[in-house]
Amino acid sequence: MPEKMPESLVTIRTGFEPKIVAFFCNWCTYLAADLAGTSRVKYASNIRVVRTMCSGRVDPQLILWAFRQGADGVLVGGCHPGDCHYQEGNYKTLRRMVLLRRLLPQFGIAPERLRLEWISASEAERLRDVVNSFTEQIRQLGPLHGAVAPPEAVAA
Repeated sequence: MPEKMPESLVTIRTGFEPKIVAFFCNWCTYLAADLAGTSRVKYASNIRVVRTMCSGRVDPQLILWAFRQGADGVLVGGCHPGDCHYQEGNYKTLRRMVLLRRLLPQFGIAPERLRLEWISASEAERLRDVVNSFTEQIRQLGPLHGAVAPPEAVAA
C-alpha cells in the first residue's frame, strides 16, 4: 500500500491548495471556530466560513452552488444531535447530506468532497482536527475543476 505523501510535498509537487467552503451553525460550530481563534488554535487556512443560523438551513442547492463556483470541498458543521438550538435542525441536515452524497457522483463530484461534522461550541481542538484532516483529504483528491484534457486528447 503506497504511503501518503506529507502535506508539504503534495503542495510542492502539484502547487494545489484546496478551496473549502464551510457552512457553520451559529450556535455551535461557528462558536468553536471563534474559540479556536481566541485560544490561538491553529488550523488550515483553506476554509472560508459561511455562518448560518442552523445547519438545517443549509440547502443542498447552496452546496452545489459552492462546488459550481470553484470549491474543491464543502464542510458542513452543526450541533451534536439532540443539542440543536432549533430542536431538530441537525436531523434535517443529516437527512439532506445522506441524499446529497448519493447525488454528487451524477454531477461528477466525489462524495468525499462533502463532509458533515457535529462540533459543539467548546470543541476548538476537534474543529482544528476536522479542518486539517478534511483539507488534507481534499488535497489528496486534487482540484475538482482543474482537470484539463491535454490538447492531443481533445483533437482525437
